[in-house]
Amino acid sequence: METVRDTIRTARRTRTAVDAPPARLTVEQAYQVQREVFGQARVGWKLGLVSRAKQEQMGMSEPIRGHLGQSDLLRAPATVRLDRFIQPRIEPELAAVLGADVPPGTDARRAADAVEKYVLALDVLDSVWRAYRFTIADVIADNASGGAAVVAGEAVTPGPLQLFVDDEPAGAGELDPAGPHLAWLAGEVGGLRAGEVVLLGSPTAAVPARRGEVRVRGGGRDLLVTIS
Repeated sequence: METVRDTIRTARRTRTAVDAPPARLTVEQAYQVQREVFGQARVGWKLGLVSRAKQEQMGMSEPIRGHLGQSDLLRAPATVRLDRFIQPRIEPELAAVLGADVPPGTDARRAADAVEKYVLALDVLDSVWRAYRFTIADVIADNASGGAAVVAGEAVTPGPLQLFVDDEPAGAGELDPAGPHLAWLAGEVGGLRAGEVVLLGSPTAAVPARRGEVRVRGGGRDLLVTIS
């Protein structure tokens, strides 16, 4: 674990992509590395592999999670600078802003009731693993490819999401209801706190980030992000 932890820390600090190490961690060990490297100043969580198809592709039966740090959460309007990342990709998401605690053991309905509002979000993925070639433990250890996230302030009704890059369609889809995922996450991390932001995963594949104007559309609203 020490080798993987040090590799991730160095690669993130120097913004250098590296090959995944030959040492293979268990999922439990990978989450321990994630906590040690990314667990400080957490303001929320990010979910990945929320669709059954993606889970089966990676040999999982549940989503994965990552930490959302204070410095990684940007509020719209925002400009995202590419030079802070290694190999950034973007995808459209919804974020749940919690208005109440979600203790472990909460059922899906009560977990959904704890959401104060849903907002549009742009997830900026980043990975230390060259060309995004990794095992499931590798990606978990590297904070589920967490880079940054831009979140809107206005509430939206969950529904279809669209991603546009310079007004060109770049992806579209719709997420499953959030309640089961929030209930699962609360059980995994010892509960969620009021005020935390949870990125709920993306219904579409990520695309490479490049300079330009990016728009996430959903619920009758747009989130506009400048990438420079």
